[in-house]
Amino acid sequence: MAATYAVQRGTGAGPSWSTVTNVRLHSSDSNVADLTTPVIIDTSVIKRSFWVSICILLGGTFTQVSNLRVYCDGAIGWNFGTLGKLKIGKRDTGDIGVPDASYEQATGSSGDTGDDIDTAHTHYSGQTPPTVDIETYNNLGAAAVVDSTAHTIAERTKHIVVQVETDIDGTQGVQSAETITFAADEI
Repeated sequence: MAATYAVQRGTGAGPSWSTVTNVRLHSSDSNVADLTTPVIIDTSVIKRSFWVSICILLGGTFTQVSNLRVYCDGAIGWNFGTLGKLKIGKRDTGDIGVPDASYEQATGSSGDTGDDIDTAHTHYSGQTPPTVDIETYNNLGAAAVVDSTAHTIAERTKHIVVQVETDIDGTQGVQSAETITFAADEI
């Protein structure tokens, strides 16, 4: 047998963790893949999605799962403007992932803009820098370590926190799907 890996998204104060096959970023703390509260592109000020917490729920039969990493292909093809990006929380040292006990609900002005991870998420706000463009982690060799814990039971891993930032020259409209990849070592 082997381990199973389910991607989960946390929402609400609890949080409520739900298994997802895709994540739509909103200007609200919503886990629904709809267009009700889209990320705003404003003509005079940078706007943000509410941040999104994403983890892996481990299951199945395994001896150990460790070294959970995350990366993308280095080219998030969304047009969110000159300074726009998909950013991810970063730590100065150690894992970039957030332990369950340090989960923070996404906040902001629903339907308008989310609070900035850089200043409002206490797990990252004191780091230098608190976030980076996820394109920095552009292949498996350059992946960020989310959770170095040696997991020996079925449980949730530490979670990443991502957020879209839009600049005033971004292009409105539904953006194409992009893939963020998790990798782990399994025994």
